[in-house]
Amino acid sequence: MCTACACGTESAQSAATAEANAADGRAYSVSGMTCGHCVSSVSGEIGKVGGVTGVAVDLPAGVVTVSGAGFTDEEIRAAVERAGYQLASRV
Repeated sequence: MCTACACGTESAQSAATAEANAADGRAYSVSGMTCGHCVSSVSGEIGKVGGVTGVAVDLPAGVVTVSGAGFTDEEIRAAVERAGYQLASRV
């Protein structure tokens, strides 16, 4: 069971991890993500930020890669916090 949100799903790596490693974008360390539901929540909120064209999550590493243009680190931080998690740093 997910310990962060108690959603009952097992920990799973995002299918987009390979894409994230190859894509140009900004990478952020996000703490607290432990399952697919966490990935979905964070991805959904970041995806609403203007200028974001893609979000890929490497769950085991706790890294979110955001592609696009015209968004700020603070907008990404706010989106992560709306999802219930903390942006630890930009990597």
